[in-house]
Amino acid sequence: MKKSYESMKLLLGKFKYGEFNWKLCGDLMLVTLLLGMQLGYTKYCCFLCEWDSRDKKNHYVDKLWPKRTSLTPEEKNVLSPPLVLPEKMFLPPLYIKLDFMKNFVKGMDKAGRGVEYVRNKFPNVSDAKIKEGIYIYDPRSGN
Repeated sequence: MKKSYESMKLLLGKFKYGEFNWKLCGDLMLVTLLLGMQLGYTKYCCFLCEWDSRDKKNHYVDKLWPKRTSLTPEEKNVLSPPLVLPEKMFLPPLYIKLDFMKNFVKGMDKAGRGVEYVRNKFPNVSDAKIKEGIYIYDPRSGN
């Protein structure tokens, strides 16, 4: 089966996703497909904000990118209506462990809403680790 919006729609229908409304975990390509966004090197590739991937000179300079308020088809690289609510999507721990989050938050304001969101998602990670961009949870130490 080809990875496409149509095949994801078919699979969710077969699994009766609308009836059960599960939370889903997948890689960035799956998240992009399920949210109806365009694949590939696009200007607005983030499903959380309106980060401009082509504005290279401001990637780590601009810290406040506008929050994405909607996933409206034909606007900001959205091709189709979302199949799943963004709140129901999770990235797998492997992405976090491979420093995806570290690179993602490198330029964020440490006192901003984005880092506060990370603190809420990882309540057992110490403030020192969050400050340094380390999001690995060690169950033995409680941090």
